[in-house]
Amino acid sequence: MTKQLIRLFTVFGAASLLLSACASQQGTPTAASMGKDAKGKWTLNNVSYDGLPSTAKVTTVFSNIPPKCLEGSDWNLPSNKYGSFATTSSANGCTPVSQNIVWSTLNQGGVVMIQFKELLEGVKAKNISDGYRVELTSVNNTSMVWRAPVTYDGKTAYIVYSFTRK
Repeated sequence: MTKQLIRLFTVFGAASLLLSACASQQGTPTAASMGKDAKGKWTLNNVSYDGLPSTAKVTTVFSNIPPKCLEGSDWNLPSNKYGSFATTSSANGCTPVSQNIVWSTLNQGGVVMIQFKELLEGVKAKNISDGYRVELTSVNNTSMVWRAPVTYDGKTAYIVYSFTRK
């Protein structure tokens, strides 16, 4: 009888452990689920900095574009992964840019990343090795946030891109 009780408790304990492990993973967003949520048309409303002092200057980001020129840009992230972004700012030092991209999401060391490559005229995406990869911090029906790590004074800081869905 004692052996049967020990076996019974062992089986229930193992089953409980297995169920709790599976349950904890259900709430974790995956690259596929976040990528699905990221599909659509977005406006990049704000470029801000986390962990950078106000004296630090970020002069350019994607494609050597000044961060202030990206604010107000439109991003199209369709399900076929061939999208685009367009800047429209007429602020001093800004030139409107329209760029086709190919984009995707991936899991990198437990962090969901969004990556994109700029498509050049006449060049296939598979032949383009350069691109951009940023953390896809959050995405829902109305907003999306990206974080790009930068090193400043030996510490990691972030450029934060905040979007709203169009």
